[in-house]
Amino acid sequence: MISELVNTMALEGGYQELARIIHPHPTISEAVPEAARAIDGWATHA
Repeated sequence: MISELVNTMALEGGYQELARIIHPHPTISEAVPEAARAIDGWATHA
């Protein structure tokens, strides 16, 4: 989310531009633990 806010600020945009940004999902902070869980066979989204 920080990068989305920084990009909006750098482009001197407002909330309208922020709302139109594509929000990537899953984020690294979600993907890494999910991958670790998958190794043990208890991934949430497997």
